[in-house]
Amino acid sequence: MLESLITSKTRIKLLMKFFLNPDNTGYLRQLAEEFGESTNAIRLELNKLSEARIIQSNMQGRNKIYRANTGHPLFKDIRNIVLKSTGIDKVISDILRKLGDVELAFIRGDYALGKDSGLIDLVIVGSNVNMDEVERVRKKTERLIDRKISTLVLNTEEYQTLQNNFKGSPCLVLLEK
Repeated sequence: MLESLITSKTRIKLLMKFFLNPDNTGYLRQLAEEFGESTNAIRLELNKLSEARIIQSNMQGRNKIYRANTGHPLFKDIRNIVLKSTGIDKVISDILRKLGDVELAFIRGDYALGKDSGLIDLVIVGSNVNMDEVERVRKKTERLIDRKISTLVLNTEEYQTLQNNFKGSPCLVLLEK
């Protein structure tokens, strides 16, 4: 969907990186390596997005670190467009709202890093979560968003046991009670 609105694939990758998870940061060479693009192509798009104040930067040592400008008046709108283009908004509304007593839900893996890999890795923590409903809604949502969804459903005790495994890896919290 974004490809029809924004013709620069590099700009789309940058928007995905910084707006899927606003905690994501990056510097020029790291972004060029991550996207498999030249530093000139990345620099050009970073400059355009910086001029529009959609992203902001600060110096850390010798590197200029970029991140989403969460204070920008259009931040929420841009983020919603990115979420809708990836289908994460459907995951939130279709899966999480219909499952039962969900305490915590987050996405980890590529999407938490701001990469649209086609696989959404969803972790759901709660009690009395209806597994049949999880599976039914997951399949329906996959068809709607044309992406695969991997779900891991844990009760509170299981999550507390495995919590250390999730620390240090980026996650995008969708729901937290």
